[in-house]
Amino acid sequence: MRNLFLYTLLILTFISCGTNIPAPYRKIAGFTQGTTFHITYEDRDNKDLSGSVDSIFRAFDLTFSEYISNSIVSRINNNDSTVLLDDMFIEVYNKSVEINKETNGAFDLTVGPLVNAWGFGPEKKVKIDSSRIDSLLQYVGMEKIRLDGRKLVKKLPGIKIDVNSIAQGYCVDVVYRYFESLGIENFMVEIGGEVRTKGKNPKADFWRIGVDKPVEGNNVAGESLQTIILLDNQAVTTSGNYRKYFEENGQKFSHIIDPHTGYPYKNNLLSVTVIAKDGLTADGYDTPLMVLGLEGARRFLKQHPELQGYMIYSDKSGQFKVEYTKGIHFDKED
Repeated sequence: MRNLFLYTLLILTFISCGTNIPAPYRKIAGFTQGTTFHITYEDRDNKDLSGSVDSIFRAFDLTFSEYISNSIVSRINNNDSTVLLDDMFIEVYNKSVEINKETNGAFDLTVGPLVNAWGFGPEKKVKIDSSRIDSLLQYVGMEKIRLDGRKLVKKLPGIKIDVNSIAQGYCVDVVYRYFESLGIENFMVEIGGEVRTKGKNPKADFWRIGVDKPVEGNNVAGESLQTIILLDNQAVTTSGNYRKYFEENGQKFSHIIDPHTGYPYKNNLLSVTVIAKDGLTADGYDTPLMVLGLEGARRFLKQHPELQGYMIYSDKSGQFKVEYTKGIHFDKED
């Protein structure tokens, strides 16, 4: 009996020690939605999840991609009265209504006609003048669309939905939920610079996420960093004017459209990084904060302590300046 007890004790000790051995982390990377993605996760089951991730991306595109003719968004924009909304679209729509109200219309799903006219959508850029903008503004306004069960009702057929300022952050959430459903406790999901994390990184520390410098030519996320922040079970997204723009007659036009004026926003904000509980929230607010400008964004963040913001702007002399909320934690090594 004594020998059996010692043998059992040794087995239990071995199992106990084995559970403390750190599991390896696996990385998945590739291209989706016109950009890159990177996923790092603790792989206790020695399982490659890249196939499942690709399936999620395909399903997501069939809901939100304007470049797929039979996607839900494309069918809505083409006035297909038979299209039924899925749960993903409804979740994004409901969040968009909330953000539209909170930002007094600085965020609006119906900016599609303006985005297309300025050449940032799937349609060819048109010649822009004040009369053209005025004619398009009749189709802009969240009050001009509503849900009726699983259908989206538009007041005018010319209304077009644009989800580009919120969908990628939501896609991060969709992938995040899949990994969470598998019981994985430590992982990071990044799509086009939009990030959400859970648990700890391979070094058993907070996930270190870089904020890009808002300078021309910095077209690859993570290539040239302004700073590094630490994420603790949070999401972070960034909106900026330094990657998507065009120049005409010596003037630069940003892809960020002010729904009130119909023109690309004009203020001294270069980029806004938002930290929130999930990607849908963070991505939904970073673009309207750009539209609100430095003073407006500053006031908004004071009124919404559940959000953290990191803003880069240019002063009157053209020098970069930084302002951020108190709840952000930075990498001490940065």
